[in-house]
Amino acid sequence: MKRHWILFVPLAIMGLLFGAFIYRLAVPPQTLIESQWINKPMPLFDLPPATAGVDGLKSSQLADGRPRLVNVFASWCIPCRAEAPQLEALKAAGVPIDGIAIRDRPDDVAQFLQEVGNPFDRIGSDQQSSVQIALGSSGVPETFLIDGKGIIREQIQGVIIAEQVPDIIAKLEAMK
Repeated sequence: MKRHWILFVPLAIMGLLFGAFIYRLAVPPQTLIESQWINKPMPLFDLPPATAGVDGLKSSQLADGRPRLVNVFASWCIPCRAEAPQLEALKAAGVPIDGIAIRDRPDDVAQFLQEVGNPFDRIGSDQQSSVQIALGSSGVPETFLIDGKGIIREQIQGVIIAEQVPDIIAKLEAMK
């Protein structure tokens, strides 16, 4: 008796592999890394000013009773430039924003702020990315919503887009 069905086994294996490939394309794996600091106090830090004329940033300043944003950025970050108009819109709406400049030079930060505007109340210089790593931040730009007690309530990975601005304002208002 001939076993012709054996000839179809490689075809079936190829079909299963192709199906798995298509499934992975349709349902990509989760690649965002969520901070382990959500609903916890901001890690302790004391960063020097990132550029002249702008105060540095201490974690103790984030528990002043006002909900705020802490934006992790860099002058060399192209998406950070795309995010700048949204940060300006948030500032215009009365949202306090502090910045953490990652692996950046003071002159480059000053040039960046001159080109895109300065929505920041304070900007700390994180030359070694130690605060960025402590926050669980996986890249730039990245923004954290901080309540008035200095507790991290939410993390926004990537560029803040215009459609998110009203939602961010509402979330910060709800934290008051």
